[in-house]
Amino acid sequence: MSAVSSRLPVFPWDKLEPYKATALAHPDGIVDLSVGTPVDPVPTLIQEALVAAADSPGYPTVWGTPALRDALTGWCGRRLGATGFAHENVLPVVGSKELVAWLPTQLGLGAGDKVAYPRLAYPTYEVGARLCGAEAVVYDDPTELDPAGLKLLWLNSPSNPTGKVLPKDELTRIVAWAREHGVLVFSDECYLELGWEADPVSVLHPDVCGGSYEGIVAVHSLSKRSNLAGYRAAFVAGDAAVLGELLQIRKHGGMMTAAPVQAATVAALGDDTHVAEQRARYAARRAALKGALEAHGFRIEHSEASLYLWATRDEPCWDTVAYLAEKGILVAPGDFYGEAGARFVRVAFTATDERVDAAVKRLG
Repeated sequence: MSAVSSRLPVFPWDKLEPYKATALAHPDGIVDLSVGTPVDPVPTLIQEALVAAADSPGYPTVWGTPALRDALTGWCGRRLGATGFAHENVLPVVGSKELVAWLPTQLGLGAGDKVAYPRLAYPTYEVGARLCGAEAVVYDDPTELDPAGLKLLWLNSPSNPTGKVLPKDELTRIVAWAREHGVLVFSDECYLELGWEADPVSVLHPDVCGGSYEGIVAVHSLSKRSNLAGYRAAFVAGDAAVLGELLQIRKHGGMMTAAPVQAATVAALGDDTHVAEQRARYAARRAALKGALEAHGFRIEHSEASLYLWATRDEPCWDTVAYLAEKGILVAPGDFYGEAGARFVRVAFTATDERVDAAVKRLG
């Protein structure tokens, strides 16, 4: 029996362990700006909703409760500008990474099919293609791809790792091209509520999709906006035919969001105050780190949105990782996200205020 893991690349974060050990040895401790995991408390109203639903002895449904579907459709209309949304246009998932990794398999893709994603991208897009045996293809401009055999096109705006935002006109052009060639578009928009120097737009906005969701699906997560990475709360929204097929598959696979998490998601999507408060925390940390890095000789590119600064000293990324590790600061090497990132590092501003202040002092 051949191991499925043999199809996959080396898990990138394992390569960072020696540098993490160096950073941990700093007298004042490590400042971990590598993974980008939330560190601030889960908002009280979300915790209360989770606890109130803790007595959930029965199985939850894969499609979620009517209250959850109401919350998802309502949020898509209010926040993304989606019009005419019904329950058939939304589907909860068990965290966005699970969806990204297993989507090509659940779509029935395999040998001879192509999955395309940005040249600099979240590694799980490639993992998803490899798991099902499809061909992984990278692009700078997706409309320059050969559409023959191209079954799934990933967009990612705001981008992880670069923080780049695709303008509305660009999204409109890409969606039109994909529809012309019968290519299914999945748009990873998990950082959409974290725009700093740009206002990210969803593919579900009528100016982009023309009010039709045919051939397009958006992916959203509550991990960053609501500090719910530990809850695994996410959802997809868009083409009802695509989501209906995924729903049937996921029913058979038992891929259901826990009932208390469904209740917590309803509370999270119904409240904008905690999102604004968290944005303010991240904005302050971003400003502090950006200023310190630039004063230290780094150049910041893109980074107009998301939770990361895309930084370079115009040297190999692992040299930069080693340099910062000696200062007790751990960052992610750019080549984790593709060869095009070989001279950049990704700096997350998700550490506590105290740890961000420590990094700023060390850079100063």
